[in-house]
Amino acid sequence: MSGILVIAEHRRGELRPVSLELIAGAESLKASGGGPLTVALVGPAPDVFVNALKVAGVDEIITVAAGTGDFDPDTQAAAVSAVIAARSPSLVLIPHSVDAFGYAAVLAAQGGYGFATDVFKIEFDQGSWVATRGGYGQKVNVELDFPAKAVVLLTVRAAVYKPAEGSSNPTVTALPVPGASVHVRPGEYVEMSQADDVDMTAAEFIMSIGRGIGEEARIPQFRELADAMGATLGCSRPIADSGWLPKSRQVGQSGKTASACKLYIAMGISGAIQHLAGMKHVSTIVAVNADPGASIFSVAKYGIVGDIMEFGEELKTHF
Repeated sequence: MSGILVIAEHRRGELRPVSLELIAGAESLKASGGGPLTVALVGPAPDVFVNALKVAGVDEIITVAAGTGDFDPDTQAAAVSAVIAARSPSLVLIPHSVDAFGYAAVLAAQGGYGFATDVFKIEFDQGSWVATRGGYGQKVNVELDFPAKAVVLLTVRAAVYKPAEGSSNPTVTALPVPGASVHVRPGEYVEMSQADDVDMTAAEFIMSIGRGIGEEARIPQFRELADAMGATLGCSRPIADSGWLPKSRQVGQSGKTASACKLYIAMGISGAIQHLAGMKHVSTIVAVNADPGASIFSVAKYGIVGDIMEFGEELKTHF
């Protein structure tokens, strides 16, 4: 039996949004890859999340009652392995998360599956799955195929796909799994403090700055402008790498995807492919750059060739 299997993820009693994102991605691949779309839920009480996963495209939901309230990679690996054996999917999608770090590679090695992590694009080409991920410090995109692999397991970056919506009436199946040898004993759950708790993936209006601002001393000026406009201040990778803004504000392939953004103003951003990857869901892009040949203009709905400092001062007078 072919098809696509999505492993839903939940944490501390809540279904993580990336689960619905992966379902949307899988649904878009059904026509090319063929077969049903199955979603698997693993946990001590997986039934509580079933209704939330009855979204468009889902053909079957498999519940596996296993483990305790804390995530256990050994139990998760045993459960997912059992689901793969029962349904024989050609493609398995797992969120690229701290949970996946604990079991995905082991699962792929034990099963002899094709495997890639931090994937942000998936295609079905000439009968085979092809995954795209970053390489050489996210400076290039690398396409990977998996010759002679009946099952391909991919961990997929969050916010690549918009969450699935609509509704469906999938079959719900409970699947028992054999007990796993547990080698990890979870301790207490500790919330990590964040120096900057902004969520770029949820921002509807973003103004991002790039290397065109010239120097760190100009950051407060653009922060003030963003606040006056009601925008969330974002940045390109050079700004984050320089420590001028927190990494949480970086938009791009190695940063965040502006998945909820409706209006994006790019100030002094050249438009490298890595940054454009974080803007793929934005409906309206306004680019301001002194270089008329900047790549950002190829995706912008509105483009302004000029000095971003002068433009920022002029814009500020209207707020």
